Amino acid sequence: MTAQPAPHPASHPAHHPARRPTRHRSPLRVGLLGLSAAALVAGGLGVVASGSAQAAPTTARAWLTTSDGQNRLADQGELSFDGQPAGTNIEVNAGQRHQQFSGAGASVTEASASLIQGLPGGERDALLDALFSRDGDGIGLSYLRQPLGSTDFNSGDFYTYEDTPGQFSIDRDREQIIPVLSDALDRNPDIRLMGSPWSPPAWMKSGNSLNGGSLLPEHYEDYADYLVNAVRAYADAGIELTDLTAQNEPLFATSYPSTSMSAAEQAEFFRVLDAALTEAGLPTNLFAYDHNWDQPGYPLEVLGATSDIDRVAGAAFHCYGGQPEAQGELVAAGERVFFTECSGTDSENGSQTFADTLRWQAENLVVRNMRHGGETVITWNLALDANGGPHQGHCDNRCNGVVEIAGDQVTRNAEFYVLGHLTKFLDPGAVRLESSSEGPGGLQNVVFENPDGTRVAYVVNASGQQRDFSITEDGASLNASLPAGAVATYTWTV
Repeated sequence: MTAQPAPHPASHPAHHPARRPTRHRSPLRVGLLGLSAAALVAGGLGVVASGSAQAAPTTARAWLTTSDGQNRLADQGELSFDGQPAGTNIEVNAGQRHQQFSGAGASVTEASASLIQGLPGGERDALLDALFSRDGDGIGLSYLRQPLGSTDFNSGDFYTYEDTPGQFSIDRDREQIIPVLSDALDRNPDIRLMGSPWSPPAWMKSGNSLNGGSLLPEHYEDYADYLVNAVRAYADAGIELTDLTAQNEPLFATSYPSTSMSAAEQAEFFRVLDAALTEAGLPTNLFAYDHNWDQPGYPLEVLGATSDIDRVAGAAFHCYGGQPEAQGELVAAGERVFFTECSGTDSENGSQTFADTLRWQAENLVVRNMRHGGETVITWNLALDANGGPHQGHCDNRCNGVVEIAGDQVTRNAEFYVLGHLTKFLDPGAVRLESSSEGPGGLQNVVFENPDGTRVAYVVNASGQQRDFSITEDGASLNASLPAGAVATYTWTV
């Protein structure tokens, strides 16, 4: 990551800064995984006609988190679909369907792993249960973006897996990171993982340093082999990296592990990496870019230049520059979008951090991201300490993890509830349904259908006052109210 955003709409994060016909893994095909054959009678991208009539819903269940923290994923009981559409109405159209949900979660950095591993056994188990199980108050995180080697959040010196040529090892990850990942998978075996490197080994780069510089063309094959070895080594440890990016934030070279990589260079390297993965018999997906919303032309260039490579599956975005709507350019070009990183920071008034983060991340990382094609919602560190570390820079306002660990004490930050309102109820493979919504700063929503047919509506009131509204499907409406800055999840069956 680079500079952190202020997690609220008034201070938008500022980080340092034609359809492709040949790719087999099209968004329509992938986005409709799990739908019945009878449903696949659409005439256009993202539109699927129902194969049979469905009954109108009768009741929904609601869960609420409020900006003051008095309600935190609190069960609000049942609501009936026995009202009339309100002036603000969320109209759900199950006949028009969009992308699939591939998962939501965070990253087990070395900083996060060291803090989790340092907890006493009982507290550690309780935390892992809360993060990765859905039992009790668990939120069931379903996607982890795994750094490959050093980031700016280490518990020790910077490293890669092959600092000396020919001596490859992930043993350092086995000390703290892999035990956390393994225990997470014990609780949820269906967690999907992405590998993302911050830097190739220094000897492969201009400048011979992990910090800054670029990958030398004469080492493209060496770096491809390095990434293949990383995927294989993680697999040997029982951890499958389904997805892979070639470089975290390729447009930001800085004073911690980082690498400059142009779109043309990334496209060229993808060809070498594809050949290495193919020779190794690995099905790993590749995602372009892995950087901010403000440069959608970068992934479009990479994807256009690699349209003949099936494993190049789409683009990955971060939140530190630009707006989520930029993802729509990729969707319009027939590409898949994964959202892969955002870190909140403390508000100027620390007492407002929970409220500001809840509102900003729910609005931008969940609703606006997913209404513009995002299949994932991935924040940054899974856990940080009371000082926002351990870290190696660019966290002037104190970065926050999904949880804070101070000694034996674990605090669930707003990020826990932003993600939990999604992952506790939404299953990977769910498909987004068309729904009406207000825009930024208003009462906004995103609605999905789970593989079992249940509906999940994620609603955030980003306005400054309580809002009354309704949710309507097939002519049946439920009426609800949401305080300013609150987030709610509504589930129902039809």
